[in-house]
Amino acid sequence: MPEGDTVFQAARRLHAALAGAELTRTDFRVPRYATADLSGERVDEVVARGKHLLVRTPAWSIHSHLKMEGEWRVFAPGERWTKPGHLARVVLETSAAVVVGFELGTVELLPRADEAAALAYLGPDLLGEEWGASPEAAAHSAAEAVARLAATPPDIPVAVALLDQRNLAGLGNVYVNELCFLRGIRPDRPIGDVPDLPAVVDLGRRLLVANRDRVARVTTGVDRRGQRLWVYGRAGEPCRRCGTRIERGEIGRAVADSVTDPQERVAFWCPNCQR
Repeated sequence: MPEGDTVFQAARRLHAALAGAELTRTDFRVPRYATADLSGERVDEVVARGKHLLVRTPAWSIHSHLKMEGEWRVFAPGERWTKPGHLARVVLETSAAVVVGFELGTVELLPRADEAAALAYLGPDLLGEEWGASPEAAAHSAAEAVARLAATPPDIPVAVALLDQRNLAGLGNVYVNELCFLRGIRPDRPIGDVPDLPAVVDLGRRLLVANRDRVARVTTGVDRRGQRLWVYGRAGEPCRRCGTRIERGEIGRAVADSVTDPQERVAFWCPNCQR
């Protein structure tokens, strides 16, 4: 399930394949940009912004969002694609690589100058460079995330507030469920009743940072199949801490990635460890 760590890794792979190279061919397989041609543009960088991925040239920003099924793959010129061509939404070619975005949920071609405004609604990116720029920058980002969570209507479930990318960018349903367990908070607890929001934000960032270089997500500290997560996807199984059966339910209507994309979210919790 694509979350902030997945997009961070995808951006790193695409940056290695595209940065500094000239685009020799582009193919946007979405009606709005079917005639767009960025051939001759040189790629400056590829970066992640929460769950959003940006391929930047001096003039343009190719903005994509994976949603549930999306994926970017890198091929050598002439190499057979490993997914059907009809699933491709964007094809970017250089002399050394063919980069294909399959089943992308969102594809936009933005003037570079308009990129910041298009993503201005997003909260602080938990994997953003600003956290490592300086202690002051990190403190500012953390304080902004806490302030946005605190400004959420107090009766909103904490899981919904954490999934809302307007509060903080990068957390998806897996991390939110695991974060709630680690903090001992039921995911349906109203955000107004959640103590120590700074600790919640700090742990959310630490979970993402700990997994941004991993192949598989690990929140338990045990990197073995079937032992990596505390509660997510484990309904009916015993809690790894107390043995109580993990419960499953649906939480509210979460604004997951934009103000126009409401979704119900599945939640998992231990009724003993999370009160």
